Amino acid sequence: MIRKLVRQMLAAQIFSALTVSLCLLIDNIMIGQFLGEECIAAYGLANPLLLAVGAVASLLSAGVQVVCSKALGKGAQEEANGGYSSAVVVAGGVSIMAMVLVILFRSFFARILGAGSSGELFEETRGYLAGFSLGAPATMGALILVPFLQMAGKSGLLIAAVLGMTVTDIGLDLLNVLVFHGGMFGMGLGSAISYYVALVVGGSYFISKKSVFHFSRKAVRKKTIADLFQAGIPAGFNMISSVILMFLMNRLLGGLGGSAAVAAYAVSSSLGGAANCVTTGIGGVSLTLNSIFYHEEDEGSMKKLLALLWKYGAVLSLGMGILIIVIAPAAVSLFIPAAGKTQEMAILGLRLFAAGMIPCCLNAAVKNAWQACGRIRLMEIFSLLEGAGFPILAAFLLSRFLGVTGAWFGFAAGEILATIFIAILVQKKTGRVAWRDGAALLLEKDFGAPENERFETDIRTMQEVSEAAQRAEQFCLERGQDPKTSSHIALCIEEMAGNTIQHGFSGDGKQNHLSMLIMHKGDGWILRFRDDCGAFDPLHYVPTEGKDALGIRLVMAMVKDARYTYSMNMNNLVLRI
Repeated sequence: MIRKLVRQMLAAQIFSALTVSLCLLIDNIMIGQFLGEECIAAYGLANPLLLAVGAVASLLSAGVQVVCSKALGKGAQEEANGGYSSAVVVAGGVSIMAMVLVILFRSFFARILGAGSSGELFEETRGYLAGFSLGAPATMGALILVPFLQMAGKSGLLIAAVLGMTVTDIGLDLLNVLVFHGGMFGMGLGSAISYYVALVVGGSYFISKKSVFHFSRKAVRKKTIADLFQAGIPAGFNMISSVILMFLMNRLLGGLGGSAAVAAYAVSSSLGGAANCVTTGIGGVSLTLNSIFYHEEDEGSMKKLLALLWKYGAVLSLGMGILIIVIAPAAVSLFIPAAGKTQEMAILGLRLFAAGMIPCCLNAAVKNAWQACGRIRLMEIFSLLEGAGFPILAAFLLSRFLGVTGAWFGFAAGEILATIFIAILVQKKTGRVAWRDGAALLLEKDFGAPENERFETDIRTMQEVSEAAQRAEQFCLERGQDPKTSSHIALCIEEMAGNTIQHGFSGDGKQNHLSMLIMHKGDGWILRFRDDCGAFDPLHYVPTEGKDALGIRLVMAMVKDARYTYSMNMNNLVLRI
């Protein structure tokens, strides 16, 4: 079941990240084809400030993934609603403030970013800042809604929102360059409007009665806001690292090769960012699912998840890297049509970027798992090292010997150094090889239960329900549990798994999945049922009559605690006995 879930989420995350990147690519292509290299350089210079605003949105989005996933994992729906309400309020307030500040002080920001104080480069940079910043509320709002749509199992609506944004952006960019001739301000404004379209499409779910999350002003609390920021700080560090990296690289390349090198970097980093949709997808899935599994102390699922993400990440990034190397000349020519030094630098920079994609994916899976496990300080340090420290150090040192060419090695060298950092850290802390049996997760020694204290199986038929109940009862007896409790556990499996098979499985040829886990923890037992059938909450929606109603009531009377959540199109029921 984890494999199926990872594939579904990864496809949606990658598609979403790629389509969002396409909006930036479309802007860059239009700029290169119709406005020239100086405007491409202006776009590159403006990016650090726009990324800084986006860092707040990414921070909140990641905080939502952690806080609300954990809330859903323990069945606290009101807590999840509080996270949703608080995120919406904070995103609205911060984005409006950012929009006003950038518009009022756009000339100051343009000078700080390296555009000078007059001339075409200065005017186009401040124009793009003004146009794009008008969409700050929509940009931040759209990013905030992404994890909520994922947790609600609405990946299709998420894709529709991103597609709507892409189509709108293409149309408005064409109108700007062919009809209105609005320059860089028009390009930024077109992107801003396209984000509002995405917000309207994606936000339509949250005003419907079927929404898993509900907004309430009373649910907005200072503690919840603090929790969101604290949980999202590592992602904020990722974005801050990107801001630092882009700002310093612009300065380094500007000194080495002038505005031509800055323009080449803007193109290669935009194309590289689109290719990094694989890394974004890997990191998003790792953070969301590990947040749920960690709260359930499901060590086995966490290890399986990490292994799957490494496997898929390596394969997908290898394929993407080869594709980039092959199509680099054609792709760059879309942005820089005139052959020359700028085009050559961008092609080389893009090809060298591809060399770092595999370690980048491996690092993303690990660092987001650390965040989900609450290792915030470690995640912060690693994010700064991976995102800015290592690549800037490599680019600076290599550029002393190879000039601009040496600077292009920064990304790949930085990611490789980050992977080596993980390996050394895990070896030092655990004495184990980082890539074996989930050692890189750095889980606590008392986390979950030993392998011999766990019993997990997949169930597909009523015959397998009976067999699983018998094996579970024997499993409990062999570990010294009294016959009465062992029998109760077997009965819980018969009733809950049996109901799922009988009433949840479609029977129309669609392959449903039911996973059951029994874990001996301390002097108690934990039972976890997970299936991909339609939503059914046995804690609140018990049938009024019949055998099913009696069975569910009997189970609930036997357990000490029961928690249910429905997230990412899965029913999750955890019983403690």
